[in-house]
Formats: sequence, C-alpha cells, structure tokens
Amino acid sequence: MAQTGETRIQLCGRLVVRLGERRVEDALPGGNGRLLLAYLVLNRLRRMDRDELLTAVYGEDAPPDHHPRLSVLLSKLRRVVGPELLPGRSEIELVLPRDAFVDVEAAFEALHRAQSHVASGEWAEAWGPSGVAYHVASRALLQGFDRPWLDEWRRRLDDVRLRGLECFAAARLGLGGPTLPQAEECGRRLIEMAPYRETGHRILMEALERNGNTAEAMLVYDRLRVLLRDELGIAPSPAVQSVYRRLIGKTITTA
Repeated sequence: MAQTGETRIQLCGRLVVRLGERRVEDALPGGNGRLLLAYLVLNRLRRMDRDELLTAVYGEDAPPDHHPRLSVLLSKLRRVVGPELLPGRSEIELVLPRDAFVDVEAAFEALHRAQSHVASGEWAEAWGPSGVAYHVASRALLQGFDRPWLDEWRRRLDDVRLRGLECFAAARLGLGGPTLPQAEECGRRLIEMAPYRETGHRILMEALERNGNTAEAMLVYDRLRVLLRDELGIAPSPAVQSVYRRLIGKTITTA
C-alpha cells in the first residue's frame, strides 16, 4: 500500500502515478501522454533532447513537423504532473523526489540484493527481494503499447523475472525442510520458462534428491542431457554433472 504523500509510479501491470496526495494516471494526455511519461520515468537519471522524445513517442519515422505536437504534449503533461517535475526546454528531464518509488527500478534493485544474498548463502535474506524482482517483472510493462524501446525494456524485465525466480528457488533450496516442495515447483517453472538454461534443471534435481526422489532427479538429468545433445550437440555443465554423479553414488550405495 502506498503511504500518504508518497511518490509512486507503477509501469508494470496497471499504470499507477501517485504524486504526493494526487493520483494522476487518469489525467494523463491520452496514450501518447502515457508513452511520454513512461519514457521519461525509465530514463529519469539523464536529460533527453526533443528529437529523442519525438522518436520515443511517435516512432522513428516521425517527421520533423511533429515537433509542435510534442510541444503541446509536453505542455499538457506539465499541467498534470507539475512544471517543477519537468524542467528544461531544449532538453527535458523528469525530477522526482529522492524517495520516489518506481516499480521497474525496484525490481532491478531487488534482484541485485537477492543475488548478493544468494552468493553469500544468506537464504532467508534472499527470499524477500527475489520475490519482489520476480513478481514486479512478471507484470506486463505498459501493456497495449508497442515501441522498440519498450521491447528492449521488456527483454530486460524478462531477464529480471527469470533471475529473480532462480534466486527464489535457490533460497528455498538453501533453507530446506518445508520449503523444498516450493524449490521443486520453482525448478519446474524455470525449466518451462527457459528449457536450455541449466539452473532450473539443477535446482529441480537437488530438490528432488533432498526429498528422497533420487530416481526422478536422475530422469531430470537425462532429459536435459538428451535435449542439449540433440539440439545443441553439447553436454550438461560440470555443475549439473556433479549433482548427477552424487545421485549415481547414492544409487550404488543403496543397491
């Protein structure tokens, strides 16, 4: 829940623009106004000239005579958000309060924290930020709009979603016990999302192993081995093969 007076901009999923006490997303000047605001938010750490903004809103084929349209659009946007947030004439920047929340930025920052905690084996600390990264990036960015720069940001968020789920799964695997079924579920989801990415296979193998399902874990390895051999002509990575060798050792021991 947003706190009273908080500046909060949500670009993934339902568009939300809270500027202090005001919710202004419904007052934005149409679809182009939403595109312009989103571009300014995603690039708010730098200044942008009008040619760049013209391309961002109207496309790469926009003729120079669209500059008056851009000027009108900027004026309308300034009336909605306040001129103090959009200073500049030839170069424009979006100036938000230092404590402003932007969901896309939060997802990238949360992923960084999650990966740091996983690298340090801090499983409980990795749980929360990995969930933030995964869930924010799972929502569509500015749904219904199509621009090359949006496609690039969507690809970046797809990577955040995948890596966030990897951290989520690693945290559950590291904590063990009652969280192992969740690690197994995350492993299966990772394989569905990125079948050639071996992390999901390894996590699923280890989760099944710890739950006593050694044979099923070996089947996961075999399916990966066949996939990589038939499609890419390569073998699984040393990390995955190490888990498999451990599984073989268990089957020999119990034989």
